[in-house]
Amino acid sequence: MSTEPSPDPSLLPTLTRRSALAALGGAAATALAAPAWAVDAVRPGAVAAPALTARDRVVVQRVSAARAIEHIVELSEGVGPRIGGTPSERAAADYLAGVLDSYGYDVRLEPFPVADKFLAEVMGSPALDGDICWQAGASPQAALDTTVTGPVVDALDGTGGGDLSGAVVLVDTPLGVSTAVRTQRVQAAVARGAAAVLVLPADPTDPIRRAQAASVALSTPVAVPVVGVATVQKYRLREALARGPMTLTVRTQAFRGLTSHNVLAERAGRGRPDGSRPALMVCAHYDSVIGAPGANDDGSGTALTVEIARVMRSLPTEADLRFSLWGSEEQGLIGSRFHVAQLDQAERDRLLGVYNNDMVATSWDPATRYWVLSWDGSANVINQSVIAAAERLGYAPSLSPVTTRGASDHQSFQERGIASSNFSWRGEASPALLEPPYHSPEDTVAKNISPERMQVSLELIGSALYEQARAV
Repeated sequence: MSTEPSPDPSLLPTLTRRSALAALGGAAATALAAPAWAVDAVRPGAVAAPALTARDRVVVQRVSAARAIEHIVELSEGVGPRIGGTPSERAAADYLAGVLDSYGYDVRLEPFPVADKFLAEVMGSPALDGDICWQAGASPQAALDTTVTGPVVDALDGTGGGDLSGAVVLVDTPLGVSTAVRTQRVQAAVARGAAAVLVLPADPTDPIRRAQAASVALSTPVAVPVVGVATVQKYRLREALARGPMTLTVRTQAFRGLTSHNVLAERAGRGRPDGSRPALMVCAHYDSVIGAPGANDDGSGTALTVEIARVMRSLPTEADLRFSLWGSEEQGLIGSRFHVAQLDQAERDRLLGVYNNDMVATSWDPATRYWVLSWDGSANVINQSVIAAAERLGYAPSLSPVTTRGASDHQSFQERGIASSNFSWRGEASPALLEPPYHSPEDTVAKNISPERMQVSLELIGSALYEQARAV
């Protein structure tokens, strides 16, 4: 076992860029091939050939899933997990702002404060376990800004006998475990000499759902690092340990006094004086949860927003166009709620509606329904425009009816009386039926992005937006 001071803070976000790829056991994913279909061809999953308007044709001939996926690759592999307020989220914000600025938009970053974050790196020895390089959650009640290296010991529930001096100890937690029981198991391992404890999630009762990495809470502080890993990382650790002895390095870090950022881009419409034109917004959140590269959640919605901004930059519209990317959505819609709160009533009245896009490109086979979600369950100009675009594209039967569901950034706007809806590919039975890589280290381009679904999403939102922006 070795203990040393934590490195410079800039090192941890750099290392996390590889964290998701280790779950795949291979090299970085490359952009997938673009879908190839003619403008008037039947799209995959559609029931009829499209009947496009002239405006639709302008959009569908220009939007490109391949271009969008390039942005997903940059976010999920170039930056990696983008935790609200940390340097990795800021790196993503700077990248997105630079792209939108290059398209000629008026771009600004909107800062807002967010809570402290506690993150960890779990790294294998280069010779034996070098593919293990993961971001995980660090307990704020345990040792922070600390690096520990030691042999791995699987202690199961942590309560057995035996010396664990200097070891990185794996400890199971049962489903629905209380904080008190979790703390007892960690304390038992520490009492036997553990240098660090990795808290492993319980096996899921639902085979589709898997636990994400988390900053585990303890009821009593302990003096060694305590780290919460994801289900897929638990399996990988035990598979590696079954092949023979292994050594891990665990590094924890506290990020305090944090500021997250929204990325806001705008382009003026034509024909009316400034301040009197209606505005339309396309948006998504660009952050992700701990340990997740966030390719589909929500690199896909972010990339869709950026790609539609590229296409719309040179198209004439009556409405002002806004393209907004929210920080810290995963901590409770913080960025979008902050933004709406800054708008005065005149600005809220001018905002005709918001197209929010969250998880729009999963490759999970059962995600065959394109969900139209409304926080208050109401039909509005936004969801009706997308439903109309689906009719023109031959996709109407693939759309859900307008369905009541919040938990994404459309809710922030509907709470203040602004028309908004969320759009997403999910399982047919329920909008709660999400793909297995959701919020996990496996949410990568290689495992969870469909170019076909991305292209259809681009065509649906782009066509609806352009029709509305010209018709107002």
